[in-house]
Amino acid sequence: MAKKRQGRRLGRRGVLGAWVAGTCAAACPVGTVLADAGAVELPGLEVTAAPLAGPGVEADKVPVNLRRLDAADMAARGAPDLLGTLERRVPGVNLNEAQNNPFQPDVQFRGFTASPLVGNAQGLAVYQNGVRVNEVFGDTVNMDLIPDIAIADTDVMSNTPAFGLNALGGALNLHMKDGFTNQGGQLVLQGGSFGRWQGAAEYGQQVGNVAAYAAVQALHEDGWRQHSPSTLRQMYGDIGWRGSRGEAHLNLTAADNSLTGNGPAPVELVAAARSHVFTYPDRTENRLIMPSVNATVEVTDTVSLQAMGYVRHYRRNTLNGDTVDAEACESTDRNRDGTDDRTGQRVSLRTGRLCLNDTGPVLFDSHGQPIDDFLNDTRGGVLNRTATSSTSGGGTVQATVKEPLAGHGNFLVAGASLDYGVTRFSASSEIGTLTPDRTVAPIGLVIAQPDGEIAPVSLRATNTYVGAYVSDTVDVTDALAVTVGGRLNVAHIKMEDKLGTALNGDHHFTRFNPAAGATYKVTQGLTAYGGYSESNRVPTAAELSCADPSRPCTLTNFFLSDPPLKQVVGRTWETGLRGSGVALSADARLNWSLGLFRTDLSNDILNVASGVRGRGYFQNAGDTRRQGVEAGAHLSGSGWTAFIDYAFVEATFESDLVLNSPDNPNRNRTTGTVTAHPGDRLPGVPAHRVKLGGSYMVLDGWTVGGTLSAYTSQTYTGDPSGSAGKVPGYATVDLNTSYRVTPSVQVFGLVQNATNNKHATFGTFGGVREVPLAEAPGASNPRFISASAPRAFYGGVKVIF
Repeated sequence: MAKKRQGRRLGRRGVLGAWVAGTCAAACPVGTVLADAGAVELPGLEVTAAPLAGPGVEADKVPVNLRRLDAADMAARGAPDLLGTLERRVPGVNLNEAQNNPFQPDVQFRGFTASPLVGNAQGLAVYQNGVRVNEVFGDTVNMDLIPDIAIADTDVMSNTPAFGLNALGGALNLHMKDGFTNQGGQLVLQGGSFGRWQGAAEYGQQVGNVAAYAAVQALHEDGWRQHSPSTLRQMYGDIGWRGSRGEAHLNLTAADNSLTGNGPAPVELVAAARSHVFTYPDRTENRLIMPSVNATVEVTDTVSLQAMGYVRHYRRNTLNGDTVDAEACESTDRNRDGTDDRTGQRVSLRTGRLCLNDTGPVLFDSHGQPIDDFLNDTRGGVLNRTATSSTSGGGTVQATVKEPLAGHGNFLVAGASLDYGVTRFSASSEIGTLTPDRTVAPIGLVIAQPDGEIAPVSLRATNTYVGAYVSDTVDVTDALAVTVGGRLNVAHIKMEDKLGTALNGDHHFTRFNPAAGATYKVTQGLTAYGGYSESNRVPTAAELSCADPSRPCTLTNFFLSDPPLKQVVGRTWETGLRGSGVALSADARLNWSLGLFRTDLSNDILNVASGVRGRGYFQNAGDTRRQGVEAGAHLSGSGWTAFIDYAFVEATFESDLVLNSPDNPNRNRTTGTVTAHPGDRLPGVPAHRVKLGGSYMVLDGWTVGGTLSAYTSQTYTGDPSGSAGKVPGYATVDLNTSYRVTPSVQVFGLVQNATNNKHATFGTFGGVREVPLAEAPGASNPRFISASAPRAFYGGVKVIF
């Protein structure tokens, strides 16, 4: 039985070996650097229908669009790169650099987001070895915590309620390497533009029934923008034991990263020099330690059990320098209640104090004292600090049965999970002056407004998530396979305000999400599929803390009060065709796919406008929709590959909404709002994206390749109608090459954005008139963009041992 199990484990990557042989025309050494390939062939490939790895169902029987990326895909251009590979190789994926840091992008799949930013609507579930790595506070996703070199493969799944909360658009399911399937070692060193250097090393070894694997990865770059250095330190290790009917693993993931992303900048400042930043610093410190255990036991030849348990401790500290609307008080001023203690009338001007704006309330410090005017006609700034400490733990148990049902092939998987987390969150804003280069010189006073508009926050939040899932695939005929299943999600979120009572709250959510689908083998190598599923996400603590229209908030200070919100429900239809292994000639094969999808969200949680100019709150604002087309053709032959992928993603509002957008040039001048109507576009989602590329072996051991990625325009955040213009579309070209010096040594090179295209991946609006820009005098355009990096050159070496 041990040999059977090992065959299954290797079978998950067996198609890779066939593809590599076809590309190299002869045997390739382990770790060969190759250009981007086509999609893997589905026949014979098994995928897990649930988060835990175990015996899988044939991929061609899965009634959804499926993409798998393996270790060779992620290292095809040199150093392993999961995020870049997702963007190049998955049609529906695009990356938005809202923070302007290459290691903290928003990953969007079909218009749904996995983002590191608290307050962003999270629509993708992400798993690592069966552990849900959406953080317990805000459901955020920090891909920088996972070393790319240690990832064995990643399944990009859609229409999958088995993956629990936040799988509205789908799930990313990462499987990590171990010493049984990855023996020997490799060292990858790379360096190049913007002061970047990086190194990654891995080694796996099996001795009898025990195996060990370890990987480390480090990177530093100065950044192509001003004041934008980043440093990553990551590791992953695994110790495994294998018996005649079972296997167990203990592994550890750890990271200590310092990331600087100084956000979007005014278009006129970018035009002066793309490296300019508006304000700084905007620094994030991410630290993680996560041990986990997983095991599988074959009870019989057809029944197996899987189990996983983990503990995750995550710390995040942020420091953000920003402007603040603080000015010397003019005309009138207010005490704490805005009136004179004796007469009840508005008090007259108190000279020497600072106000929000020039006529707003007086600013108070954390000692309850009014803040004196120290600006002397200079611009005010704040250093916003946050500290998040989350400790979570839980586990999943699962049973997998491959037992005929009434004479028909049958694959059943059922499981249950528990995740519990405790978070302590704090935030404060220290006032200071904005320096000529637009950083903040603090004066040691923390703003603490009596009304809570800007005030320190201290919050304890607990999250308890319970899930139970089942999925059954039955071979009705040799050609027809039907899958039915669903998942029950139960969530409990409790919030405790440590500085008062406004944030106290206790919220419960329960929902069962059904799924059904079918695949039909029309002919050998041609399969039709279709399915329907439901999914849900529950409100996060950040959204619940800013859901009161009587206490609206800004996105930089959204912890004010805690009224209830409903959970978001997604309903997805998907259908398509896929062809695999089509012979074009003696050595050329074609894989292709064409699919349609639609996901409708009800009770979507959005930040809408309040009656207070420039402020909003989260509410169940109505419906949104993501629908579109995905298509691709992937060819491979002896020594060459070629591919083209296309996706159309229409992401729209489906309800009338009033949104807060005080700097939009076409806003309502009185309220500072804009209106979204059904059919208006959700921001940050390009409708059309085309990706094409390939590789060619020029000589034995020398391969060249390239990719072109093109995206159409997208709306600015805060402009659903697109009336203020759009962030222009763009196309980029990357070129890469590798040369095998010896069977164990390769050198490689990469040029990113080879045409030096000047483009942006994200747009919003800001108050540029209020801040003098020496680099762009008289700047008045309120449009802010996240400019992408210029042409970059990288080179490196890979050593196999």
